[in-house]
Amino acid sequence: MVFLLRRLAWTLPNLLGVLTLVFFLIHLIPGDPVELMLGEQALPADRAQMRRELGLERPVPVQYVAYLGRTLRGDLGRSFQARRPVAALIAERLPATVELMLGAMAVALALALPLGILAALHHGRWLDHLASGFAVLGVAIPNFWLGPMLILVFAVWLDWLPVNERGGLAHLVLPAVTLGTALAALLSRMTRAALVDTLGEDYIRTARAKGLRAWAVVVRHALRNALIPVVTVAGLQIGVLLSGAIITESIFDWPGLGTLLLEGINQRDYPLVQGCVLVIAVGYVLVNLATDLLYGLIDPRIRQP
Repeated sequence: MVFLLRRLAWTLPNLLGVLTLVFFLIHLIPGDPVELMLGEQALPADRAQMRRELGLERPVPVQYVAYLGRTLRGDLGRSFQARRPVAALIAERLPATVELMLGAMAVALALALPLGILAALHHGRWLDHLASGFAVLGVAIPNFWLGPMLILVFAVWLDWLPVNERGGLAHLVLPAVTLGTALAALLSRMTRAALVDTLGEDYIRTARAKGLRAWAVVVRHALRNALIPVVTVAGLQIGVLLSGAIITESIFDWPGLGTLLLEGINQRDYPLVQGCVLVIAVGYVLVNLATDLLYGLIDPRIRQP
């Protein structure tokens, strides 16, 4: 319980920092939301009335205090453009982003763990070099290039998979592969490096000397202790998946939080942008908290104060 409370205590200042940073950065973006809404030909009186309705006539520090107060009450405000509660807009789009992230993580783990284990077991041989080459390519290829290439090959040329809409599992394949490939490359390298070190430990040699099967030695003994750095990287990469999802959702016209955030930025919709970033930040903090708790399950020594 103490371990959990310590981790929770660190989340509060992190969230406050995110709230503050997002608020002031969004107000620094060039452009006037009132002008975008009413057009350049609007009368000064109409603009002034719109500013009063949106609360933009008040000084920025006053707006910030009001924003914090609303957020602490769970009120994310109303969208300037849609004239709907931001929370409702986010609730409509969030499931699509969660689906994409889970699909990307599944792709990453399905590729990374087998490749990392094979590379570690064949350290210095051709399988190791092949896995290393995949890791280099996966990290080097940006998703804004990989996505269109996958669309061109598997949707246009071969006509195997659909694009530009959200539907069944087939619609998820290309976006998930696009988003998960870079993470798979990184995790495979981490799995290999951690497993190579672990396989050289004395307790692994002892397990082999007892006559345990090779798979039991690797999976039950070596892999569990090698998972801590892998879990660390996977947890930290959730933020990368969230930022990468913005680009991937734009490429595949995926109706998620990323495309909603871009719409808000283009329209200078302050409440919408602030709400989207807040939800992303909270998700990132919660995933890192879950990662910390998973450390304690993998290695109970971490729970010690």
